Amino acid sequence: MRCLSVLALVLALAAAARLVEGAGECGATPADQMALKLAPCLTAAKDPEASPSKSCCAAVVDIWGHSTECLCAVLLSNTLKRFGVKVEVAITIPKRCNIANRPIGYKCGDYTLPSLQD
Repeated sequence: MRCLSVLALVLALAAAARLVEGAGECGATPADQMALKLAPCLTAAKDPEASPSKSCCAAVVDIWGHSTECLCAVLLSNTLKRFGVKVEVAITIPKRCNIANRPIGYKCGDYTLPSLQD
């Protein structure tokens, strides 16, 4: 019985620590909320021929600064889907912004970011 109490306490402390640190891919900010930062990217996220604006590229770099997992979660978020964003197009924005340190072949769900060696 005492082991169960200790285990319950440890689990509760771990859960509390995770809330303090931020549980999501983007820390304390949910990916769907973080996706609002990509408003300047809406045209580029729907049209693969559109050049991303400077403000779009800055937003991508800002989100990328949290982590590649955060950017991926944002690109696959329900918020972007509601705005009609095409994931297969949005996922190419880091390349179209010429972000040099983007991962090569990084996968976002079923999608893979284009490599630098195209």
